[in-house]
Amino acid sequence: MRSMGCLEMSVKKVDVLLVGAGVMSATLGKLLAQLDPSLKIMMVERQARVANESSHGLNNAGTGHAGYCELNYTPEMPDGSVNIDRALEINAAFEMSLQFWSYLVEQGLLPTPEKFINPVYHQSFVRGAENVAFLRKRYQALHKHHLFEEMEYSENHAVLNEWMPLVMRHRDAGEKVAATQVKHGTDIDFGFLTRKLVKALLKLPNFELKLSHTIMSMKQHDDGRWHVRVKDNHGDKTRTIDAGFVFLGAGGGALPLLQKSGIPEAKGYGGFPISGQWLICHDPKIVRQHTTKVYGRAAVGAPPMSVPHLDARIIGGESVLLFGPFASITTKFLKEGSVLDLFSSLKSANLKPMLSVARDNMDLTRYLVSEAFKSHKERVVSLREFYAEATEHQWQLAAAGQRVQIIKGCDKKGGKLEFGTEIVTSRDHTLATLLGASPGASTSVQAMIEVIERCFKPRMKSAEWKDKLKEMVPSYGEALDENVPLLHEVRRHTLCTLKLNQQQRQA
Repeated sequence: MRSMGCLEMSVKKVDVLLVGAGVMSATLGKLLAQLDPSLKIMMVERQARVANESSHGLNNAGTGHAGYCELNYTPEMPDGSVNIDRALEINAAFEMSLQFWSYLVEQGLLPTPEKFINPVYHQSFVRGAENVAFLRKRYQALHKHHLFEEMEYSENHAVLNEWMPLVMRHRDAGEKVAATQVKHGTDIDFGFLTRKLVKALLKLPNFELKLSHTIMSMKQHDDGRWHVRVKDNHGDKTRTIDAGFVFLGAGGGALPLLQKSGIPEAKGYGGFPISGQWLICHDPKIVRQHTTKVYGRAAVGAPPMSVPHLDARIIGGESVLLFGPFASITTKFLKEGSVLDLFSSLKSANLKPMLSVARDNMDLTRYLVSEAFKSHKERVVSLREFYAEATEHQWQLAAAGQRVQIIKGCDKKGGKLEFGTEIVTSRDHTLATLLGASPGASTSVQAMIEVIERCFKPRMKSAEWKDKLKEMVPSYGEALDENVPLLHEVRRHTLCTLKLNQQQRQA
């Protein structure tokens, strides 16, 4: 029969439908498959490849975000103190990801760790008396906590020359500078990791992957199940998927899909899309001279995603250097999206919050516009604050990914712009999504466990599921920011299993 001009195929019944083939969907799928191998799981992706949007190697920073070097996670308060709560939270969450990946490596479900995760020192670097004072206070607040006890700090030029020789080269001996360093930081190829997670899922009899398929409509029936109609991008065929649970793990595309679901919980949410660009260097002579991730402090008015950093990266097995990102204004929600995405997302329920945010964030808008019109020469000038010898011909411009920041209703202002992430679930817990960007993939395991806790409550009451989660993530149910012996135990294990000690890799 015909339906909306497309040839309708048979209904496919599944327990779990994962929309989007990125790291979030792959992580949730792998967790659920481990908890109950009998679950019928389907993953649907609009593009022809797995991990081709936010999880792609060039579309994210590749930093294992743990709060070690990211200064935007530790804001300076009006009284001059430094708030470290967010850094503690992110660090503990990243430890959960490390534990799960360690488990998968030990089970032979992920390849040798150097294929997707590598040890890279995480460093913060600042210039000027005011910024040095901030970094010193940040270090003093973090270092006394056991999660950050291995952090080092120095204002000594000779020490910093050893830590980051490329950054310190040709600096005036009298310049006021400071840096912190954590040696067990990481660089992660989230694209490779995601593809290997999906490859492991494809070996299971109850998992099915549909690439090049677009979600056309979503409707919940009286029995609570979702009927999701998808279209094959290479033909005129559509299929209806009957799913007991739906996860919208589509990155920037999650908001339009959430709106398409029609659930009341979607009302009021809007999105503020931001694009980015990198300067990238492939020259081995330069790449060999910088082996760390050095994060600076964001410019006033800049979004958190545009914190400048000079990164040693390993993408697809190649060592490169990245600098940026340079944020820019866009109306696309996805890198491969449409310029109409932002306008299509405007609804009566979110119009007021969207307009309020536009009114109250004109400085941010002006900043993004100015970044968009920067020349290659101007971008290289920014790079020279980190690497004084940088020349224009050594660095090429590369497009980074899109990020859609959350806009939500606010009684005082009408709308509020959020730079974190938020899990949204339907009242009956049959649908869930993740909105927002930072810290994203690094905390995917904690986020997806939270989705399971919310949406599979009856199963989570069983000792079987709790014990299995504890096996996969030994710190599950514990607070690593409070339990010192457990933190030392799991960190020692993950650093060993994932070969994240520099000496271990060299051996």
